Amino acid sequence: MAGHEARPDETYAENKLGAIHSISGPVIVAAGMAGTAMHELVYVGSSELVGETIRVDGDQITVQVYEETGGIAVGDVVRRTEQPLSIELGPGLCEEVFDGIQRPLKRISEESDRLFIPCGSHTKALDRRREWEFVPSALATGDIVSEGDVVGTVEENPLVSHSILVPPGFFGHLRYIAPSGTYTLEDTVYEIERDGKISEHTMMHVWPVRKPRPYVEKIRSSRPLITGQRVIDALFPAVLGGTTAIPGAFGCGKTVISQALSKYSNTDNIVYVGCGERGNEMAEVLREFPTLMTSHNGSEVSIMKRTTLIANTSNMPVAAREASVYMGIAASEYWRDQGKDVAMMADSTSRWAEALREISGRLAEMPADSGYPAYLGARLASFYERAGCVVCRGSPRREGSVSIVGAVSPPGGDFSDPVTSATLGIVQVFWGLDKKLAQKKHFPSINWNISYSKYEKVLEEFYEEIDPEFTAARTKCREVLQKDDDLADVVQLVGRGALSEEDKITLDVASILKNGFLQQNSFSVYDRYCPLYKTVWMLKTVVLFYDSALSVCEKRGGSITWEQIQSLTDGLTHRVASMRFEDPAQGEEALTKKYAGLCKEIEEKMGALYS
Repeated sequence: MAGHEARPDETYAENKLGAIHSISGPVIVAAGMAGTAMHELVYVGSSELVGETIRVDGDQITVQVYEETGGIAVGDVVRRTEQPLSIELGPGLCEEVFDGIQRPLKRISEESDRLFIPCGSHTKALDRRREWEFVPSALATGDIVSEGDVVGTVEENPLVSHSILVPPGFFGHLRYIAPSGTYTLEDTVYEIERDGKISEHTMMHVWPVRKPRPYVEKIRSSRPLITGQRVIDALFPAVLGGTTAIPGAFGCGKTVISQALSKYSNTDNIVYVGCGERGNEMAEVLREFPTLMTSHNGSEVSIMKRTTLIANTSNMPVAAREASVYMGIAASEYWRDQGKDVAMMADSTSRWAEALREISGRLAEMPADSGYPAYLGARLASFYERAGCVVCRGSPRREGSVSIVGAVSPPGGDFSDPVTSATLGIVQVFWGLDKKLAQKKHFPSINWNISYSKYEKVLEEFYEEIDPEFTAARTKCREVLQKDDDLADVVQLVGRGALSEEDKITLDVASILKNGFLQQNSFSVYDRYCPLYKTVWMLKTVVLFYDSALSVCEKRGGSITWEQIQSLTDGLTHRVASMRFEDPAQGEEALTKKYAGLCKEIEEKMGALYS
């Protein structure tokens, strides 16, 4: 309640009120707060700024405030809420832009008519006035229901069908279920009776963000997270429900990769958390996403329909960075519990770690490496551990997944930075961005020599079904790139002319792989997204070209050079290098026919040179 006077009155019990004892930036100490729990939400000052309890010492508590603390003074009132920091979950979560503590930025702007969020703004996260079409499930009055059961559905938009779930912790007999019709988020749509007590439920519920949502069991995922980026899908794949880190210096393209995943990944929902990054990056997301379309039932629909944005930019209070990350993962788990595959982008976890360092410093805690708190690794691990593929609670049986992609911004691109080191000890996929590649305008600037994925074995069966030759082609591709890296020093010392014909072939094919396969133009129609079938065919074709050229050299001995092979095959090298210019809009059948024809031509022309 904005404008609340700093005195106990009939509205609030005296034991819920305390007073500010000291202030240090976003951290305050309040006295007279006996009974306050850890991570309990409190309201600070007459403007009722939102804060969270991070330390309890007798009747004194330490609070990190999630808003600008300018204007508050010692002696101002602090009010307990007896509730943890929670997120509202229900219809209306998609297409919305929230700040780090789930305040709807668009609605606050409309209601306050101001450029900046007013202090102590308490606008409800989900719009209570908007009506939703509720369709009940096959459950009938008297049926036994438990947490996770689907009691109805709401068609939020053409891309997202919202399942209304019994919240965790509730079970009993279904006493009432609303008929089909339009309801607001404040209308009761079902009631549960248990031991003579009746609980009324709306289409939304709240959930503490720091508490992982329950599930039946975690299961092994064997489905890849398709990103549309060839270097990722072919060489360093991730799985649905996996954990990935993207470390890279300023200007290496972390945000572009995160946005590409949001635009083109094979997930049902996207949660994009801008944690402490520049505001213009969130503005870019807001400008581009509504214009990006995906095909649904024959019509074009904006991908913004499946996206939830949490914008906590660098000019917002640092304490809210931690809240924004937890808000994002709690929203992701909610979508997961509906049986959906969710991708969460955290850009960037380094800014969250910097916020932890600042708060830790103000708490006078003992600093560890580079001033970060000793519990940095534990905090990062507890966040990444909430990813995974699970069997959801309730009926009907559902499987859902949360994939976390965390961007890391090490200062100066130093991968020995504590945040990067701690992250790499947790995640299973590492897409290391290279400043030198970025300076050469090679994007995505993922360094193929240092990056890795621990999911390759898990995905072998999937790739075998797609194409039995793919795994061998990927191995050969890595060999060529590794040989090229080894030969680079030799070429600098003695020149290309001193190399054998086989080494010259390796250098040229590596150049085709780097410039025609691994490099991708995000701003072109033909190359911004590469379907998996196109990636597989391109890689197979390049490897076939390489093997065929080596075979010709081997069979002819020293009687033919690589330059002669190129001239005798009528521009075959150029055609192999130009495969990426084929537009996927032609369709899978047309592209497959073209690439199969090129493979046949390689076999025929190279075969003619054997004798």
